[in-house]
Parts: sequence; structure tokens; C-alpha cells
Amino acid sequence: MADLATFVLIGLYFFVLIGIGNWASKKIHNTEDYILAGRSLGFWVFTILVVCSICSGMTLLGVSGFGYTSGWPGIWEQIFVPLAAAFCIIFFGVKLQAIGNERGYLTVQDYLADRFESPRALRALSAAAGITVSLIYLVGQYAAISIVLVWLFGIPHWQALLIAGVIITAYTVVGGLYAVSWTTLFQGGILIFGVLLMAPFVIASAGGLEHINTVIAGIDPNFVEPWFPSPAYASYAYATPEFLVSFGILLMVGLACAPHVVNNVLAVKEARYFKWAPLIAFTIYAVVMFFVKFTGFAVRSLVEEGKLVLPDAVNAQDFAFIVGVEHAIPNVALWALFAVIVLAAVMSTTDRLMLTVGTSFAWDIYKNIFRPAAPDKEVLLVSKVAVVLGAGGTLLLAINPPPMLAWLIWMGIGVMLATFAVPLLAGLYWRGATGQGAIASMAVGLVAAAGFGYWHQFVGSLPVHFSLYALVLSALSMVVVSLLTAGNSTATLDGTRTGWFIQSPGSAPQPRTPGATRLADQDSPRQQ
Repeated sequence: MADLATFVLIGLYFFVLIGIGNWASKKIHNTEDYILAGRSLGFWVFTILVVCSICSGMTLLGVSGFGYTSGWPGIWEQIFVPLAAAFCIIFFGVKLQAIGNERGYLTVQDYLADRFESPRALRALSAAAGITVSLIYLVGQYAAISIVLVWLFGIPHWQALLIAGVIITAYTVVGGLYAVSWTTLFQGGILIFGVLLMAPFVIASAGGLEHINTVIAGIDPNFVEPWFPSPAYASYAYATPEFLVSFGILLMVGLACAPHVVNNVLAVKEARYFKWAPLIAFTIYAVVMFFVKFTGFAVRSLVEEGKLVLPDAVNAQDFAFIVGVEHAIPNVALWALFAVIVLAAVMSTTDRLMLTVGTSFAWDIYKNIFRPAAPDKEVLLVSKVAVVLGAGGTLLLAINPPPMLAWLIWMGIGVMLATFAVPLLAGLYWRGATGQGAIASMAVGLVAAAGFGYWHQFVGSLPVHFSLYALVLSALSMVVVSLLTAGNSTATLDGTRTGWFIQSPGSAPQPRTPGATRLADQDSPRQQ
């Protein structure tokens, strides 16, 4: 479908991204600038960054594909995912931003190592887990980008992956979080505007929601119910009440605690942003998500009535939004704009994930475990090399796309939930949580997620999302091991504001001491 206008607009879009990366590179003077943009993110840059870090390739392609295959029982996703942004800002952001400023955290692994007095064992485990889940998640993002570029230019899948990988890697490597945050603001604006502009045309072309509901109810009456009856009677009818409970926990908490999302709160310029950011992030994302899901319904209706045909592909439903726009808006000039909108959606998370992989390896593993004396310049170089290697590895894994994009992304979120949710929540709010408990919790969660995920995918389907079993085992491990081991020092618990509160009464931010985390690591009485 690509014409000259499409090539020009896509080229301009990529040119702007590279330009932002080049501008951002001039603002980087040390590791903190690269990882946290100098803790300078303003309200809108931060809010849109959180939304788009969660957004991913699933928002346009996966969400519409899920709507296409499951109808209204999947509508709960449109509440759970936006709630993740609010949950992250409220339950993680308020505390972590304050503690991070005081104690010099650059990553969430800095917090875990400090709070649990485990500068090596827990830091290494959490960094490795963060890199692993980010790489899994990245495969889904590259699959989404490939869908768009293959559709646009009719090029082979591997060429589409290579183009996407080179562009995103380039501006991420040179500009760090400065580049990622400002390109995300640009991409987020395009995404929001584009969905609000184009989704109503697709829905109207299918006859409006009332007609759409009539058509999809003819396929399966349960397509217009709030959930499918239990037990599941078909492969698409998995959104049963018990599954939706696990689904809500998966999306709301799993996405909120993902390293590439929660790390953003450490880069906020002012804590007062947390007052309105949760509500605004939730509202923006919820509106976008509902429109995209309704588009999936509309395309299913159009296909059922013989007005549309999806591509002959294993993940055909993930093309729903694309073919819906082609059908509803036959203006080729607007297709070029739509192409940029879809690319903005899928690239806005990909760059954040790549940066997380690079910084987790360079800062948490290379600098804090193997070479504590490494200078900033060396750490920055290692981070950039890690970004390139991570991008290359995930591009290879993405050559064979999954049957359904949403499932691959949900798998990545499930591993995040099982490994990070309990250590983070227990660390922030339970003074009895110990370093040994955190290590046990994260290790058990990671292994259990892999085991139950494998079982669900290759042995037999489970009644709830596999991550729920892993989360329960992770929580039990935290509680049991913490009760059996010595607690952390009172000074550490007080210094990391641990307790059953979001904002401690009368607490005021203290001046940050550069390198405080590293000093705490070296002087910790219980190093693991």
C-alpha cells in the first residue's frame, strides 16, 4: 500500500526520532543523565512516558486482535491496563522517587539491594530477571513492528525487523532516557491523536456499536456478555470469571512493577507531579484502549458480513486495526498518517525496554558487581554495547512471530509479576521482609513462572493465568523465609521509608547524597 506520501512521512518520522536522539546525546554528561535523564522529567513528559512504557505493541495490534477473537468478555483489559499506570505511580512512585533522591538510586535494583541489604546476590538476581523479562517482552514488540512494516512496504519479515531494530537502537544508544522520554512524548501525542481520529471511522463503517453487537452475538451469544461461562468451552472462550481475576492482577500489578515502567518514577523532577499523574495517565490510556477494542469488535463484524478479509497469517487477528482503517478510510494520504500512528505505538515501549536491558547490565551487573571502580565513561560504553546486543538477540528471536501477539506479551508480563511484585511491595510496605526472603521470593517466582507458563503452553491449559500460581508461591516464599531469618537493620528500614504508608507523615525530602547506595552496599552489616 505504500506510495510516495507514505515513504516521505515514514522517513520524516524516523528523521525526527534520530534528530531527538542526537539532541539528547548532547545533554548526557554522566551515567545518571543517561539512565534517568538527570532526574529532570517534567509532568507531561513523565506522564506520557509511563503511559507509553505500558502501551506497547499490544495497544493497537494486540488489543484489537484480542477484541476480534473474544468480544466483550475481554473488555476488562481496558480497565486493568490503565490501572497499571495509576498503581505504579501511587504505590511505587511516591516512595521510590523520594528514597531515590535521598539515596542516589539509578535503578529499581539499587533500591532492592539497599532495602534488603543484599548488594550482590539480590542485585544480580533482580538485574538478571529484569533483563530476561525485558527481552521476552521485546520479542513481542518487534513482532508488532514487523506486522506494520510488512503491511506498509510488502517487504520480507526479516527486513522489517532489521529496519525497526536499527532505527530504535540508534536513538536509544546515543540519547539514553533523554531520547527515550522525548521521543515517547512525540510518539504518545501521535498515538493519542491518531486513535481518536481514526477508530470512530472504523466503528461507523461497521454500522455502529449496536449493529456490531448484533452481528458478533450471532457468532456466539457470549461475545456480548461480560465474561464467558466457566469452564471454557472453546479456545477463544478463556475469559471466564476466575481467569479475569488473575488477568486483572496480571495486568494491573504485573505491568506496574515491570522494571522498564517502575524505573521511570526515579527520573521525575518534582514529587508534586504524583498528585494528578495517576488520574491523567489512567484517563488517557483508558480512552485510547476502549476505542482500540471497539475497533476489534467492528472488524470482526465486517469480516462476518463478508465486507473484509484478514490476511492469511497465523496471527491474522493482529491485523484487525490495520485492515479496519484501510476499509474505513480509503484515502491513501491518511494511510501514511496511520502507518506513523501504529509505528509510534509499538516503538514507544520498545526503546524503553532496550534502555532497561542496557542499564540493568551495565549499572547493576558490570558496575556494581564486577567492576565497582569503573568510571562513568566505561559504564556508558558497556550500556550502549548491551543495548545493541540485546536488540540483535531479540530480533533473531522475533523472526518466527507468535500465533497471537497478545499471548507473548502477556507471558512477559506474567514473569514480571511473579518476580518483581512481591519483593517490591513487601520491601516498601512490610518491615518484616528480609533479604533472604526477597531472594527466595524472586527466585521461586521466576522458576514457577517458567514452569507454569510451559505447562499452560505445551501440556494443558490452566483455568487462570499461569502467573497467579507463581505469584502465590512467590508471596509464600517471602513470608515463610522472612519469618525464619533475621530482619534488616532499623537504620535501613527507616532510611528506605519502609512501613504501612505511602507517604510518611511529616517526612520531607532530604538532599541526595551522590553514591549513597554504593556506600550503603559496602557498609551493609549483612551482605549476601
